[in-house]
Amino acid sequence: MKIAIPKERRAHELRVAATPDTVRKYIGLGFEVVVETGAGLGSAITDEAFTAAGATIAADVTSTLTGADIILKVQRPLAEGEGDVNELALIKPGAILIAGLSPYGAPETVAAYAAGKIDAFAMEFMPRITRAQSMDILSSQSNLAGYRAVIEAANEFGRAFPMMMTAAGTVPPARALIMGAGVAGLQAIATAKRLGAVVSATDVRPATKEQVESLGGTFVAVMDEEFQQAQTAGGYAKEMSKEYQAKQAALIAETIKKQDIVITTALIPGRKAPVLVTDDMLKTMKQGAILVDLACEQGGNVEGAVAGEVVEKYGVKIVGRINMPGRIAVDASALYAKNLLNFITPFVDKETKTLKMNWEDDVVKGTGLTRDGAVVHPSFNKPAA
Repeated sequence: MKIAIPKERRAHELRVAATPDTVRKYIGLGFEVVVETGAGLGSAITDEAFTAAGATIAADVTSTLTGADIILKVQRPLAEGEGDVNELALIKPGAILIAGLSPYGAPETVAAYAAGKIDAFAMEFMPRITRAQSMDILSSQSNLAGYRAVIEAANEFGRAFPMMMTAAGTVPPARALIMGAGVAGLQAIATAKRLGAVVSATDVRPATKEQVESLGGTFVAVMDEEFQQAQTAGGYAKEMSKEYQAKQAALIAETIKKQDIVITTALIPGRKAPVLVTDDMLKTMKQGAILVDLACEQGGNVEGAVAGEVVEKYGVKIVGRINMPGRIAVDASALYAKNLLNFITPFVDKETKTLKMNWEDDVVKGTGLTRDGAVVHPSFNKPAA
């Protein structure tokens, strides 16, 4: 079977879906691997490195995708009118597409995969179960995004993070508030602590309190009865009532006045990101404070955030970097590529050297969008009202 690794063509995307290490492993499993020329350059991987691992280098996207049985990508393929090439049209019927497909952001593509008879797997839908941890692209990429968010904040900040005692005087430590203590938030807490900041964090899920404190952060939340029930069985945050949101906002409004750095990470799958920092809160913040909004591509947690830009309001900078994992592409690609390898490997038939997805398996059912020309994911195959 032929595995195709095309170059990513969407804006701000420097990652690649395979590395020389994963290419070697695919070849060891019996696959042929074709990589589009230049696909790895954004992640410091040359064509020569892929060739040395056993891959064939294709001259363009057409020769990469033509005849491919399995297509591995970071982001969903370009469709008609989205770029210089219609990648989706180059994928043959019966092929398997594995990527971060953003189906909530582009629901029309799910029907397109079915119409093209493509078996599409959205890796961001990986179920939160123990054996799937090594396949979870949200965890691996969010971890790096949380780290990079702190680095972006430090780059924009006009002061130092740690306390410094010098002959000329003492530099006080920066105060950092991390809003959302998921994978990205926890890494942001750890990174800000390593840089010497005084760190606090907030989240609506009660289980995160202990995690925040274990990293040396101070937990900030209204801990009432609703707070105790604010987590789904899958570990995600529930949407809170208006009453709770008002109480939490009042607490955050007081806390945020004291902060130098604020990093927001709150996302609800399939919905616009909740606003955590309002315009009124921005007015009360210190001059020179920095906010990094990791949810800016889904509407933003910070009122006034602009995706792809650094804007200033009331003397406060709001950093809206797009694709934060892509800003640390070398490591992001290495982890992402390993996630895909770990997903594929259990379903390789060792005798026939082919990929046979087991549709009764939880990780396949959880990520599978389309199969044999039909939409199969329960979030997208509901009948019209």
